Amino acid sequence: MDYHPEVLFDELTIKNRIAELGAQITHDYAGQEIVVVCVLKGAFVFCADLIKEINLPIRLEFISLSSYGDKTASSGEVKKNLDITGKIRGENVLVVEDIVDTGLTIETLFRDLSSREPRTMKLASLLFKPEKLKADVDIDYLAFEIEDQFVIGFGLDYAQRYRELPYIGVLNQA
Repeated sequence: MDYHPEVLFDELTIKNRIAELGAQITHDYAGQEIVVVCVLKGAFVFCADLIKEINLPIRLEFISLSSYGDKTASSGEVKKNLDITGKIRGENVLVVEDIVDTGLTIETLFRDLSSREPRTMKLASLLFKPEKLKADVDIDYLAFEIEDQFVIGFGLDYAQRYRELPYIGVLNQA
């Protein structure tokens, strides 16, 4: 089976929006340090580009959660594959996620991280599918809102493929 993604957001559009988000985060946390928690694997490209646009001291952590497996819809069950290694108690935490659709993964993650008593905790997400939302999730820094389509590229995958695409595309079966 071969797929030919239709471009939804091109490389320049993504780059410009990330620069805007980085400027807003820099403004909001002026004079403070933040701990950026990158949700692997999907958010790694977005996170790498975003932290380059934030003009503040940053400590970077990684966490890996999954709810999709190799499917195009969330299973509803969130599994933690890798945890952060540093302490976040009393810290300003910025969670960086690739996509919020049902919100169940972020709800689970925020509950977990909140128990570690950060000073503040906010969410930056590359994409948001409001039609799919099942949990109460606030996205503080959102790049793009999209319709209910399965998207790939710019770190997002289908069965671990297509992450390397420099744009975000809609997965269409050929």
